[in-house]
Amino acid sequence: MAGLKELKKKLGNLFDADSGFHHGIDLDSCESYKVSDGGTLNLLSRSCGVYNINELGLQKKTGLVDETDRSERTYRCASHEMHIFGAIGCGASSVVQRAIHIPVHRILALKKINIFEKEKRQQLLNEIRTLCEAPCAQGLVEFHGAFYSPDSGQISIALEYMDGGSLADVLRVHKFISEPILASMVQRLLQGLNYLHSVRHLVHRDIKPANLLINLKGEPKITDFGISAGLENSMAMCATFVGTVTYMSPERIRNESYSYPADIWSLGLAIFECGTGEFPYTATEGPANLMLQILYDPSPSPPRDSFSPEFCSFIDACLQKDAEARPTAEQLLSHPFIRKYENIEVDLSAFVRSVFDPTQRLKDLADMLTVHYYMLFDGPDELWHHIKTMYNDNSTFR
Repeated sequence: MAGLKELKKKLGNLFDADSGFHHGIDLDSCESYKVSDGGTLNLLSRSCGVYNINELGLQKKTGLVDETDRSERTYRCASHEMHIFGAIGCGASSVVQRAIHIPVHRILALKKINIFEKEKRQQLLNEIRTLCEAPCAQGLVEFHGAFYSPDSGQISIALEYMDGGSLADVLRVHKFISEPILASMVQRLLQGLNYLHSVRHLVHRDIKPANLLINLKGEPKITDFGISAGLENSMAMCATFVGTVTYMSPERIRNESYSYPADIWSLGLAIFECGTGEFPYTATEGPANLMLQILYDPSPSPPRDSFSPEFCSFIDACLQKDAEARPTAEQLLSHPFIRKYENIEVDLSAFVRSVFDPTQRLKDLADMLTVHYYMLFDGPDELWHHIKTMYNDNSTFR
């Protein structure tokens, strides 16, 4: 209790919507958030970092317990600096919209989450914490900030806009992905997964084709960290039943403790589906039947006469029923399936353009930019000065 009181005392100098800092917030230890009178949302993470979010953006403060290790980072991402367009997707707890960040004229994906539901609030905290710690990590979607709208009670997380969609979108159009293309994609995804596991000590817990995104430049990246869980040390294990049952590992279905190998199983199933064009289990007879198949049927393996030994070996390694027998993400980076195509020039950008009509994609972007351009002319006077940065290096126009 003494430690908690000390922490509360040190949380008295926080970010304010107007002046930048808010004084005297009393943090309820049973909740993960607090809203100040000035309209600033205060989120406390398990690592004693504090995330203060208001209509102007996000400020991350760390080292609040140890005064010798105080640091902070601010993301300027104001709600009034966004031109918001239509929705591009929605999930159980969020809606994703396309938007243009006016000061830099960059197209972003805005993920909107309501903070008043406790489960969604914890997912939000997980996602913000993960993205703040890895804003530009290879293999992970890039983070550009967040802002809070007091009127709606929503937080909007600004993410890199992945204009190629997800691997699930690719499969709907292209049916399957060839081995050389897939190996190149998996190598980059494994780099992101290895960062999550080895550096951030996080289990993603929801690896699936819909959460593996790609852009028109051919860069595959992992997204949706809302249900990720941190492991404080290498011996720590998760013990919660969250995520998509379809790609869930046997140990998770048995409600046993689990760790990083659970993500390897999910990745193996996702890559199996991408390579063969078929999900290996019968998922049409309900989740209970699917879970029984995962527990008691032999682990699926690609047909040996249709796929290379290296691809089959990669899938077999990921889909070991025994979690301890699965390789780590770092070990998989050296797997023969990944190394087999290293010396072959694979153009992932050309592949994405072959799946989706780039002309139509560019037309969609041009329509957005045209609207954005004229809104600056017809909008408030305070937005007019952004015209001069229309063609800076970070601008989508450039």
